[in-house]
Amino acid sequence: MKIGFIGLGIMGESMCENIVKKHDDTVYCFDFIPAKVELLASKGAVPCKDSVELAEKSDVIISMVPKSEHSMSVYKTILPVLGAGKTCIDMSTIDPSVSVEISKMVKATGAAFMDAPVVKSKPAAIAGKLGIYMGGDEATCEAMRPILAYMGENIIRMGDNGKGLVMKICHNALVTQIQNGVNETLSLAQLNGISVEDYATAISYGGGQNFYLDGQWQKLRDEDYTTAFSLANAAKDVGICMNLAKECGLDMPGEANVKKVYDKGMEAGMGGDDWRSTFKLVRGH
Repeated sequence: MKIGFIGLGIMGESMCENIVKKHDDTVYCFDFIPAKVELLASKGAVPCKDSVELAEKSDVIISMVPKSEHSMSVYKTILPVLGAGKTCIDMSTIDPSVSVEISKMVKATGAAFMDAPVVKSKPAAIAGKLGIYMGGDEATCEAMRPILAYMGENIIRMGDNGKGLVMKICHNALVTQIQNGVNETLSLAQLNGISVEDYATAISYGGGQNFYLDGQWQKLRDEDYTTAFSLANAAKDVGICMNLAKECGLDMPGEANVKKVYDKGMEAGMGGDDWRSTFKLVRGH
């Protein structure tokens, strides 16, 4: 079974590399940035000149691109070479409604399609320990589970096409609200003379203990805002959440407050900074 991987960004690069290391057949790769393709080629992937060539040669086509419009463009481009016997897995974080539209388009060719967005960040991508939420028919999801297991260790099917993305958006919305809670309460603690380290230790003793603080407190203490997950990408996910909530007629005041913080960051030109730099926005400097 030949696998093709489109999109070799911060996450896609390591996800593709894990497939190359663990899969016993050819792995093709493509990205619009030649240096990224060259890097994966040095790891053992076979470079393709474009996504159409990749899709023609692959039995399984995996995409990991930034936005809804990018996913739509990928699948519209490769649509003429899709058909029975091919499976497409979009692992991008995009609007669920757009993913459902893509699924219908792809499945009309006879190919299978599923969404499989990931949670956790670059270190987990490198280690092959991502969490993966599957959306698609049960047969396709189960057939693709061994391939997803090259990249992640916690894999769960959430339902039909688009449902993996719904869960990813719910997950990220919860994390951004936890993040904002950390930002506000840590700022308050500091204003009253409590150090970041003592704050993190004290929080770990009680019900406020959380994965975000456990993983980020040292970087917050050191004011290390090296980008692993950009503020712009997080802002995109917040926007998707608010759109989805609107479609469902649900008021989400907590996430609306988070959106104000991210909007402020984007307006200040901080989109390329790491998402934990929201701490500076809440703290005020």
